[in-house]
Amino acid sequence: MCGIVGYVGPSDCSGILLDGLKRLEYRGYDSAGMAVLQDGGIEVRRASGKLSMLDALLREQPLSGNVGIGHTRWATHGRPSEENAHPHRAGNVVVVHNGIIENYMELRSILMKAGREFTSETDTEVLSHLVDEAMKGGEGVLDATRDALKRVRGSYSIAVFSLDEPDRIIIAKNSSPLIVALGEGQNMVASDIPAMLGFSSEIITLDDGDVGVVTASECRIFALEDGRPIDKQPIHINLTPAMAEKGGYKHFMLKEINEQPRAMIDTMRGRISMERGAVLFETEGPDGDFLAGIQRVHLAACGTSWHAALVARNYLTRLARVPVEVHLAGEFDARSALTGPHDLFVTISQSGETLDTLRTHREAREAGMATLAVCNSVASSLAM
Repeated sequence: MCGIVGYVGPSDCSGILLDGLKRLEYRGYDSAGMAVLQDGGIEVRRASGKLSMLDALLREQPLSGNVGIGHTRWATHGRPSEENAHPHRAGNVVVVHNGIIENYMELRSILMKAGREFTSETDTEVLSHLVDEAMKGGEGVLDATRDALKRVRGSYSIAVFSLDEPDRIIIAKNSSPLIVALGEGQNMVASDIPAMLGFSSEIITLDDGDVGVVTASECRIFALEDGRPIDKQPIHINLTPAMAEKGGYKHFMLKEINEQPRAMIDTMRGRISMERGAVLFETEGPDGDFLAGIQRVHLAACGTSWHAALVARNYLTRLARVPVEVHLAGEFDARSALTGPHDLFVTISQSGETLDTLRTHREAREAGMATLAVCNSVASSLAM
């Protein structure tokens, strides 16, 4: 899980990107970096450690420009270090990435045999070389990104910026979140809503298989496979910047733990009908009540959400008198589990973006189970 931000518009983007990264630091704190179009070239700043290290570097070596991308990293491939920090550059292309490229070693070997030199241990650097290679073959940055992504396996949300087409950022999503905030003559991209709070309340959420072109004046979305245009209607969100801060807690994890009771109350608010004596959901069962006939409940989650599920099991078994099983999302295979038509599968997530939780929820639905998601993040992948 990493944090991505990007900006295109008339303003100096360095401060905008840094503020966005500060609100996404809960998504990664091993290293951070930024790439900005400055004086007709691409300038990159990267630092190992918490975001404060990048902040200090930018005070010593400031960036100034109207187009840029930034990233805060939670190390997956390669140790936490400056050379493994994003953005990664190949030629005139810079890339930031959240997710895992499963076949990166195979692609890396092919690229190295073709004369490409790598400077990091990451899977992400492969993407920058693939896009740069396609552009050197004559393709524009959008088609080059599409061709590059067709060669990879795995999960990703990416933002790509090229010196050859400096007025735009290319974005794409597969099993990892990415959002566009629409402003007046300026647009912003990020991997989570908190990065955009205070910028705009109109957003577009990407679906798996979407590729987008973001300029200062527009956001156009296309299908990865065939390039056909996709009509995306923006949605309005009502959140304040204060909701993205630590709220007085020392760490975001402490904040999330203490917010769990309120998150549950907010989730159920407006969904309990005292007159009917029922819990109402947007999608109800064939008999009207979504929960009618449920005989067993599965709770799947990771981290602090898993601990919340353990507490929920006690309440559900004692008050609802139904058997409840709690699973670590990363260890549960819904397709091979012994489940029945009267089982309810509930996934719990603070961010709504945890990859194992998203995978488990999707597999439970594909296995034909009744599913329910509990989440405290508006427009997250799990909530959508």
